[in-house]
Amino acid sequence: MKRREFLKGSAAISLSPWLNACDQTPRWQRDAYIRSKNSQVAILAAESYSKSLRDIIERGIKLFRLETRGKRVLLKPNLVEFDPNGVINTHPAVIEATIDAFKTLGAREVIVAEGPGHRRDNEYLLTASGLYDVVKQHRIRYVDLNMDDVRLTKLKSSFTNFNQLYLPETLYNADLLVSMPKLKTHHWAGVTLSLKNMFGVIPGSVYGWPKNALHWAGINGSIVDINSSLPLPRFAIVDGIVGMEGNGPLQGQAKNSGVLLFGSDLVAVDATAARLMKVEPRKVKYLEMAGDFLGNLAHERIEQLGESVQSFQQDFRVIDSFADLKKMVG
Repeated sequence: MKRREFLKGSAAISLSPWLNACDQTPRWQRDAYIRSKNSQVAILAAESYSKSLRDIIERGIKLFRLETRGKRVLLKPNLVEFDPNGVINTHPAVIEATIDAFKTLGAREVIVAEGPGHRRDNEYLLTASGLYDVVKQHRIRYVDLNMDDVRLTKLKSSFTNFNQLYLPETLYNADLLVSMPKLKTHHWAGVTLSLKNMFGVIPGSVYGWPKNALHWAGINGSIVDINSSLPLPRFAIVDGIVGMEGNGPLQGQAKNSGVLLFGSDLVAVDATAARLMKVEPRKVKYLEMAGDFLGNLAHERIEQLGESVQSFQQDFRVIDSFADLKKMVG
């Protein structure tokens, strides 16, 4: 569907879902249940952005035996806003190393795509963040998901009153969707990792800036409904070399963590990342919800590859309203 074709029907879809949201019983379709008995998550040391990252990222991908040869790989980084003194976005060095790694492993095409939630000027964000130079140098196609052609997609879960969402056509043309978030706290969701990063695939041209309709529908339910309904397969590479603590995702402070996380189960990846931050994942609302059917949350169901959580665990500050996330569940 072309952008101009959804205008007649988009108003009803984007303006009504949050009504009576509290009265709806959460549920999911049978084929949305993708939680396996056990999952694997890799934590690999990466001291800084100045050292070669390609070998580390290639190793992380190989650990999961991803089928990459001849595939079209879509990288979805976190490129939400720019602050020259901040650490908001996925670092361009990580994105560049990931492009190199997938090309080395035989990918037919690597695409970078994002739908920034704050700035409508994508060209500014690309240039200011340094991602434009990466895309240009490697001759990579970049897609602005805010303005992409869309496909009306029936949701596979109902944690909001959305029954369907317009999703970018580019997602359906990829063989592998890779979420590449920054390791950050979040003032509305507690933490923002590979699941929350998928907010950025929702087109702002339909749902507003910063994806207003989804926020009104309920941020936790929206995260789960989006992730239950996106095309598979998916993978996550979390930039935890320098994360963000405090009043994230935009105004927090840098936190040097020196890690990259990898995994095919995004729930397990985010649960592990939360534990690295000394955040109890079972107290993060959307993770608790997603852990029922989208992936593994319990640490005994997650096999740790590479380094241990304890080796890189640090206390990430959260804002006062999320202080309860720091109380570990026995």
